Amino acid sequence: MRAGIVQFTSDRGVPPHRLAPLVEAAGFASYFVPEHGHIPTRRDAAHPGTGTAELPDDRYLRTLDPWTSLAAAAAVTERIELSTAVALPVQSDPITLAKTIATVDHLANGRVTLGVGFGWNLDELADHGVPAGRRRTMLREYLEAMRALWRDEEAAYDGEFVSFGPSWTWPKPPGAVPVLVGAGGTDKNFTWIAKNADGWITTPRDRGITGAATRLAEIWREHGRTGAPRIVALDGMPDGDRLARWNDAGVTDVLYPVDDSSVDAASAHLDKLATAVGPALR
Repeated sequence: MRAGIVQFTSDRGVPPHRLAPLVEAAGFASYFVPEHGHIPTRRDAAHPGTGTAELPDDRYLRTLDPWTSLAAAAAVTERIELSTAVALPVQSDPITLAKTIATVDHLANGRVTLGVGFGWNLDELADHGVPAGRRRTMLREYLEAMRALWRDEEAAYDGEFVSFGPSWTWPKPPGAVPVLVGAGGTDKNFTWIAKNADGWITTPRDRGITGAATRLAEIWREHGRTGAPRIVALDGMPDGDRLARWNDAGVTDVLYPVDDSSVDAASAHLDKLATAVGPALR
C-alpha cells in the first residue's frame, strides 16, 4: 500500500510548485489535485456532502486548473505520481485535453494518472453542454477517443459526442495513462469501472471500504479483467488497524489532505503524517 497527498488547490493555498517538492521530500508516493472550472452561483444540484446547494468549502470557487498545477509540480519533482482527484473531462474539448495530458505526461516522464468523475454539479455540467442523463456515455467516449489519440499513429473516433477523422498528434504519453474513477462504491459504478477504467477512488462519504473493495474485485473478474483494480482510499487520520484491514482487502493507495495555509504549516503537517503513516504501511 502506498500513501499520497491530495491538495484542494486554490489561489489562497501554497502553490503546487512549492508543495509538490515537500510531498516528494517527505516520502509520499503521489500528489493529487481536483478540478472545478467554475461554480454557477445558482444551483439546483445538491452538494453530496451537505445535501443542499450550500458548499462545504469556498475553495470550490477558487480551484486552480489541474493540468497547469500538475505541470508546475512535474517541473520540480522527479519521482511522485501526478494525478487528479478528480478531473471532469467532459467539460473540455477531448482533442485539446488529450494533447494537454499527453504533454504533461511527456514532461513528467510518464508519471501522470487521470482520475475522473461523472460530475455531481449538474448545473456546472449544463454550462458545458453536458446532458445530465448522458454524462456516463459522454465520459466513456472521451476516454476512448483520448486513448486513441495517445495510442495510434493515425487516430480516429466516431461516437455520439466525439467524432474526428484520421489524425496525427504528438507527443504520445510514454505509456498507457492509467484511469481511475472517483465515485460512490456501488455495483453500477464498479461495473462502469470494470468496463472502462483501471481503478477506483473512494469518496469522502464512502463507508465500509473493505467490503466495497472486495465487491469491486468480484465485478472486475466477472467482466474478464485480469490482475486487480487499483483502489485509492481517501483517509483522514492514519490508523494502523484500519490500514491493515484495507491492505488485506486490496486497497492499493491511501490519500491524505494537507494543511496548505503556509509552507511551514504544510511542511510540518507532511512530516507528522509521514511519521504516522510510515510504520503502518511497512
